[in-house]
Amino acid sequence: MEKVKELAKMIDHSILHPTMTDEDLKRECDVAATYNVASVCVKPYAVKQAAELLKDTDVLVGCVIGFPAGNSAVSVKVFEAETACNDGAVEIDMVINIGKALQHDWDYIEKEIAAVTQKCHENGAIVKVIFETDYVTQKEDIVKLCEICTKVDADYVKTSSGFGFVKGDDGKYSYTGATIPNLKLMKASVGPKVKVKAAGGVRTLDGLIAVKEAGCTRCGATATVKILEDAKTRFKNND
Repeated sequence: MEKVKELAKMIDHSILHPTMTDEDLKRECDVAATYNVASVCVKPYAVKQAAELLKDTDVLVGCVIGFPAGNSAVSVKVFEAETACNDGAVEIDMVINIGKALQHDWDYIEKEIAAVTQKCHENGAIVKVIFETDYVTQKEDIVKLCEICTKVDADYVKTSSGFGFVKGDDGKYSYTGATIPNLKLMKASVGPKVKVKAAGGVRTLDGLIAVKEAGCTRCGATATVKILEDAKTRFKNND
């Protein structure tokens, strides 16, 4: 089932909900190993555990930093990234300072992304830069962030954290996550060495295929089992 394997290796299996326990971590790492996905994406304190759980597999360990709101000082994000790498992470998903992006303080944003990227690369890890496109919504701002990521040699640009909830006038929160127009815009706005990751709202096989067609090589997901079981059914006679 080569098609299923190909889709599985697009998935960063997200284990990020604040209520998740060590038992949940073990269960979800088992899921990642069973389906041989690209990586797990875990909270900082869980990196050592995940690395141990997945040590005999081909599943990589990734970690979020400055998560989910991106508010940590640059030095803290760098320290967090280094700590995660020392604990066994080989992929780092960092959230930018969203407020600084919205006020167009591009010097700050460039220094922040460059500092984290440099530290990750020094430690043999790749970095994925989360824009949080439910907040950073203007096309020109997304393009500018892509240009900065290209300039400082970040490895991926990424839409969302999965937790960028927008409060409406009625007091209720909504969330969109990755959209095809934003993914296509990001793909068109980065340099040839920078890849694109979709995150947020991709919960079906059709959704995963759609972001792949939009130019993504990675996709964050929690609905990994459903997506890949559906893929097994759909593509069982296609390989």
